[in-house]
Amino acid sequence: MYNRFFQFNSFRTLFAPRKPRHPLVRVAVGLLGLAILAALVFVGVFVGAAMIIAGLAWKLLAQRKQNARPSDPHVVDAEYRVVRKQALPLSR
Repeated sequence: MYNRFFQFNSFRTLFAPRKPRHPLVRVAVGLLGLAILAALVFVGVFVGAAMIIAGLAWKLLAQRKQNARPSDPHVVDAEYRVVRKQALPLSR
């Protein structure tokens, strides 16, 4: 006769997280977890701060290049457009 049901109990214990039984090993694993978490937070903050500083430096350098052009105070820099004279509407 065929088995219709499969017992999953053996697979549940395969991937279940197990705490170590020895108290010192438990403390060591807990401290290792906290150290990894602290390292990840530190690296995240460092990378974020480096990105902000790089962005500010990029803006300051771009602004410095833009203001570095010497210009004559008597020259007006503008854009002009030629406008045709409009015809008056015909009176009725």
